[in-house]
Amino acid sequence: MNGSPEDVVGMAAEREGARRRGDFAAADALRARILEAGFAVTDTAAGPVLAPAEVMPPIRLRPHEVGGMLDRPAVFDASVHWLVQGWPEDVVRGIDAFRRHCRGRSLQHVVVDVTGEDREWPEGCDVVPLLAGTGWAEARNAGLIRSMGRMVLVVDGSVEIRSDVVSTLATALADATVGITGPFGIVTEDLHEFRESAGPDVDAIEGYLMAVRREQVAAGLRFDRGFRFYRTADVELSFQIKNQGLRAVVTEVALTRHEHRMWASTPEAERQRLSKRNFYRFLDRWRGRSDLTVAGGEAG
Repeated sequence: MNGSPEDVVGMAAEREGARRRGDFAAADALRARILEAGFAVTDTAAGPVLAPAEVMPPIRLRPHEVGGMLDRPAVFDASVHWLVQGWPEDVVRGIDAFRRHCRGRSLQHVVVDVTGEDREWPEGCDVVPLLAGTGWAEARNAGLIRSMGRMVLVVDGSVEIRSDVVSTLATALADATVGITGPFGIVTEDLHEFRESAGPDVDAIEGYLMAVRREQVAAGLRFDRGFRFYRTADVELSFQIKNQGLRAVVTEVALTRHEHRMWASTPEAERQRLSKRNFYRFLDRWRGRSDLTVAGGEAG
């Protein structure tokens, strides 16, 4: 080893400071120096972890073990949240698109990985490695509490942005009456059937890309942890927000939607079973709340 443990600890602290400032070039250089000293550094939700490079153990957290950051001041323009249940290349593509198209914005990329596999992520990502198989909502929530951006974006790996969506969505959220926004909105007349709508006012924003304010997350906004599968979790979250007297509003942005891998890879019968269970969970809570819909009709 080409450095004392004290030197390595100091370099790790210096690197963490560089990451928080968004100086990823300096962070990369310090990671290389740490590796030269015979140590590997892994970024976890509990902070950087050092170990001799040849014996670095995998670290997998339970959702309740993830350290929250919501009690600290926001230091980024936006926190961009990704969930990896497979197909990490999709998330890497999405992160790269944000870094190309939102150059004037300071971004925190939070990557929650529930695959149980070890991999390298782009420098500067806040990686949250959870136990393999952690449910969709609990995994998303574990990422949300890491938010250090004034705006919080939940993004699906199927989305590749083509413009500075951070600026556009921040403008929409500057309206104090708006509680959630994104490019994909849906409405319902009876709480049973939903259809796409260009808005601007809608009943829910779909989870391909949705934006809320950090203070909403700090106040307790979370996905219903009972949703182990992603379907309808976004609708339920939107209804939580509308129940606070805030609006769900469509904001058009330029992006490309690629194949939704989880949908495509789940057998149709299983997909229907999980989707139905999630929708009944939504109805159990919001049945009869047609007052929250744009139509305002009487729910069936």
